[in-house]
Amino acid sequence: MSRSWERMVQKNSSQLNKQRKKQGKPSLSSSSGSATADIFKGRNYVLPITLVALAALYLWLGLASQQQAMNSSLSWIVVVLYVLLALVIFLRRPFLKVDKNSLSTIKFNRDRRLTSDQIEKIKVGAGSVVIEMKGTKDRKGRVRKGGNWVFTRLINRYDTDAMSERLERFAKSFNIPFEK
Repeated sequence: MSRSWERMVQKNSSQLNKQRKKQGKPSLSSSSGSATADIFKGRNYVLPITLVALAALYLWLGLASQQQAMNSSLSWIVVVLYVLLALVIFLRRPFLKVDKNSLSTIKFNRDRRLTSDQIEKIKVGAGSVVIEMKGTKDRKGRVRKGGNWVFTRLINRYDTDAMSERLERFAKSFNIPFEK
């Protein structure tokens, strides 16, 4: 089913459920299209710790220099902004969402989505999951391949065991090579 068709069905079912709710009848089905989606959330520690360390280093160098220019309010603003950026990155949790026919995650502050036909293979190792993409041809005929999606237990605190089980089922349903 195409995505536009799914959106139309979702819109119509939500309108029908609203009408049924007004009439006091139970809803027919859930209107969310991601009811079958599994979401695996991680936590980013490395970059926030690095940013806080850089803010502390900048503050320490500014206070140790004993120059009036370094002790200005601008240096304090920079330190506070580094700490706020670290807090935002820490609170925004990375994730892998496994739908019925696609995978989605957040990369470089954008939501990325891979359908099953764009995945070349899935590799699972000790504490890591790698999803390799198929290459696409550009205008000159060169094959361009996007970067692999790597999910690790060490850096982003993903539950890679549960991810590998779900991705193995996903790979079997779409005949995607799965390596352990």
